Amino acid sequence: MALMILLGALSVALASIGGWPVTALVLRASKSPTHVRSADERGIPLLEAPSGEPRAGAELLRGGLWIGLLERAAVAGCVLAGRPELLALVIALKGLGRYPELKAHEGAAERFLVGTFASILWAVLAGLLGWAAIAFLA
Repeated sequence: MALMILLGALSVALASIGGWPVTALVLRASKSPTHVRSADERGIPLLEAPSGEPRAGAELLRGGLWIGLLERAAVAGCVLAGRPELLALVIALKGLGRYPELKAHEGAAERFLVGTFASILWAVLAGLLGWAAIAFLA
C-alpha cells in the first residue's frame, strides 16, 4: 500500500514539476506572444485604446507558472483517482479565471490554448504512467 501511495505521489510530482519545462518548450516552439503589445503597436489609435490597458511590454498571463503547477497536479490526481470527468472542472476553472485576460489582450488566447493543451497532455501522460504502475503492482 505504501508503495502505491509513493508511486501516486511521484506521478503527481512528475506531472506538476516535469510539465513546466515541457510546456515552456512547446510555448517557445509555437512562438506565441509573451508580452502585451501597446495599442499603437496593434494599430489602434490612442483615442480608441481600451481603458485600463496594461503598459506595453507587460507579461501576458502572469501567474502561469503556479497555475500550471497546480493544474497539472490536479489533472494527474484526477487520472490516478480514475475520475477523468473531473478534468472538465479543472479546465473550466482555469478558463473562467483567465477569461478577462483572454478577452482583453491580443495573443493571450493563443498562448493560453497552446500552454493549456501541452500542460494537460503532459499531466495526463504522467497520471496514466502512475496509474499503470499502480495497477501492475496490485
